[in-house]
Amino acid sequence: MITPRLTIVGAGPGDPELITIKAIKVIKSANVILYDALVNDVLLEYASPKAEQIFVGKRKGCYAYQQEQINELIVNRALSSGHVVRLKGGDPFIFGRGAEEIEYVRPYGILANVVPGISSSAAVPAYQGIPLTKRGASESFWVITGTTKSHQISGDVALAAKSTATVVILMGMGKLSEIVKIFSLEGKQGMAIAIIQNGTTKDEKFGIGTIRNIEEIVENKQLSSPAIIIIGEVVKERVELDAVCKEVMITTALA
Repeated sequence: MITPRLTIVGAGPGDPELITIKAIKVIKSANVILYDALVNDVLLEYASPKAEQIFVGKRKGCYAYQQEQINELIVNRALSSGHVVRLKGGDPFIFGRGAEEIEYVRPYGILANVVPGISSSAAVPAYQGIPLTKRGASESFWVITGTTKSHQISGDVALAAKSTATVVILMGMGKLSEIVKIFSLEGKQGMAIAIIQNGTTKDEKFGIGTIRNIEEIVENKQLSSPAIIIIGEVVKERVELDAVCKEVMITTALA
């Protein structure tokens, strides 16, 4: 008897070691894995050789599947194959549509669970020594999508620009000029800002500046998506890290 079930799994921010033990166990038990573009391919090595692997992500504006098609694919494979793992970058409940997919499969009698993941919104700044909160600098932080479903900039960016909180913007590189304008209108041209591309991976690149000059820095360093934007006084509080994470990765590779 096949028991149709879906597990939404957070794959973490990019570094394959930043995934939970529970997530690895679930990947190993999957009959079918539907994975996104921001998932590190190394994680697929945990899957059973018998598991069907289907790429359903988006790369450079090109969709392998539309969301409606992904929903139908989950139902189809769960009913025919059993356990479907939906592998998503970061945390599946932070701009990951995990809740939407669970709501869709419920009427079909499919069991559903979630395994949280480490969100890129916190991990990527941390890898560059940027604390999202620090006494005397920031008491809170916003995490905002730069681009809404209608492809417009989120109205929350303007609200966040009025606050003293750290602002973390995901999927915002295409709206960088608008973001700069919004913060400039609040008189924050000198506010510190960091942009980190491919965070926590070997391809990581970053630029640090102010609202006034960040677009020039982005052009000079050729920064692009996928990237995270961090705005606030905490960028000035960036701490020097002793590359402990890198040393661990090297040691692991040599073992």
